[in-house]
Amino acid sequence: MADQTAADRAADLRRELQKHNYHYYVLDAPIVSDAEYDLLFRELVELEAAHPELRSPDSPTHRVGGEPAEGFQRVSHPAPVLSLANAFGREGAESWFDRIRKLDERVESSAWVVEPKLDGLTVVLHYEAGLFTLGATRGDGSIGEDITANLRTVGSLPLRIPVAGNKIEAPPRLVVRGEAFIPVAEFAEMNRKLAEAGERTYVNPRNTASGALRQLDPSLTAARPIRLLCYGILDGDGDLPRTQWETLAYLRKLGFPVPAEAQHCADLEEALSVAESLEARRDALPFEVDGAVIKLDDLALADSLGVVGKDPRGALAYKFPAQEVATRLEDIATNVGRTGVITPYAVLEPVQVGGVTVRQATLHNFDFVAEKDIRIGDRVLVKRAGDVIPYVIGPVKEVRTGAEREYHPPDRCPSCDEPLERQGEEVALYCVNLSCPAQLVRVLEHFAGRSAMDIEGLGIKIAEQLVESGLVRDVADLYGLQADSLLELEGFAERKAEKLIRSIADSRARPLERLLIALGIPGVGEALAADLARHFRDLDELQDASTEGLEQIEGVGPILANEIAQWFSKKGNLALLEKLRAADVWPVSELRAPTEPQSLTGLTFVITGTLPGLNRAEAKAYIEARGGRVVGGVSKRTNYVVAGESPGSKLERAQTLGIKILDESGLRQMADGQ
Repeated sequence: MADQTAADRAADLRRELQKHNYHYYVLDAPIVSDAEYDLLFRELVELEAAHPELRSPDSPTHRVGGEPAEGFQRVSHPAPVLSLANAFGREGAESWFDRIRKLDERVESSAWVVEPKLDGLTVVLHYEAGLFTLGATRGDGSIGEDITANLRTVGSLPLRIPVAGNKIEAPPRLVVRGEAFIPVAEFAEMNRKLAEAGERTYVNPRNTASGALRQLDPSLTAARPIRLLCYGILDGDGDLPRTQWETLAYLRKLGFPVPAEAQHCADLEEALSVAESLEARRDALPFEVDGAVIKLDDLALADSLGVVGKDPRGALAYKFPAQEVATRLEDIATNVGRTGVITPYAVLEPVQVGGVTVRQATLHNFDFVAEKDIRIGDRVLVKRAGDVIPYVIGPVKEVRTGAEREYHPPDRCPSCDEPLERQGEEVALYCVNLSCPAQLVRVLEHFAGRSAMDIEGLGIKIAEQLVESGLVRDVADLYGLQADSLLELEGFAERKAEKLIRSIADSRARPLERLLIALGIPGVGEALAADLARHFRDLDELQDASTEGLEQIEGVGPILANEIAQWFSKKGNLALLEKLRAADVWPVSELRAPTEPQSLTGLTFVITGTLPGLNRAEAKAYIEARGGRVVGGVSKRTNYVVAGESPGSKLERAQTLGIKILDESGLRQMADGQ
């Protein structure tokens, strides 16, 4: 039996970690740093290892995943988990309204609730005396599969309700319905990291979330950025809410994440307007949706209307137009990435998707092409959502004519004709020729990018010219270019050549963190580059750092530390650094010892539009020099949006979330402490 001190400390740690999970995943407003959270988490892990009897079902240590299961048990739902009837456009919704109004005249004066129709996996969550005891899939609506162990790994799912600090009592028993999904931005980032590592990427967030939650090994589920939103009570004991709007508020008080986009509407006309507004903003939402759900607010009235088949009459799925189209796959071509990864892409018969003409789409990787049996000449389904690169979902095999041709991956690089290789267990094919022109073109494009060295005028077309002409064999050669040499290239006149030379020269003044991004060190993006620049004076200090020293930096684990150290150990990279030093491209960190007052410390900003006195990079540097953090997308964690002329959708989202808006003058006043 553990002593009382250990038991009390374990209980305190569970409550504290539960509170921090709630603030991070549900409120989107963390109150401690990742490093502070990790210290508390590790302390609990060590306590439970020393005293196994202290590990309770609501311990956050379950979130890393337990032992693999042999299979999923079937479980019966306490009430039917119903689907929804569909309507496309106002006319269909109004017809549905007319039908249910004839069944009960109270529908005419009823209030409504509109929620986003998440494109995820429906889950059913059971709580006994506030403790999460069972989680299941929807299945056929009557019987689902027990995926409790996997759901425990989802950070936004409360393992005990109410969460610490929420002043409300948990009912004796509660069964909640929700949707598990992967946010669009996190899905894209996950795929980017997988692609860089040469691992298999995934086609869409919904199928990835669904597949992850049905893994027999919970640790595999824990590795995916799955989130949860809850929107209904399926069953329960005690005094439960009587309206849908009260249900969302009740779930929120208990600590469940609920859709922030849900709105209460006085009548159907307002509900339809809200649904149309959601449709107009669908690409700005952080998750994929395929419609809006319109629900009668009065739950008793909704129940009294009954069910048609498996569709309740009291709610409707207002479906949005599909963002998928079919077109002909004319060919499969390949790209060579800056790390040597060879990726296939589809050459399509031009087609309109979401108002944009699409001629090319990603095919993810060669394994995807083989698994889906995608053939040249196939009719394929193509999807595009918002700013996401169009991608092929798969072939329409039913319309094949027999003229389609099977595709076989290349065995030689399409750029340099060197043999391709696989690295270990990776699915990707690599060109390992460091002199491969296509790789160098991509490396130059990345090096000159706006978030890196910001060399104006050096896009991919000019990068191709510089490589093909032999003027540039690595990025350091840029700093030896002469205007006379550029004049020999097609499209270069004296003014254009001088402008590019001047822009290259100006890039010598970029700070250390920008050069770190430009070098393409594995795993080093904007945030980590800034952290490295705070810890190391220059590239000499970083090169001399041990993996143990790198691991002291927040967010750097053993694998990433080893990748950074490996990059600095390669002879080719060291030779490149010496050439950059000789070209006077050797910045000293400006972040290491801040000279400006840290008046913006702890605040997160989004910059949108054109500011009168600062360009985007200058505004970002201005904020970061004063302790603030600049991110690309607006979320609940954003403290301020700095808006200039032509701000776009980020301003609209900020206004929707109630985030404070600043102009450049307001930003400067805040930074000065006014």
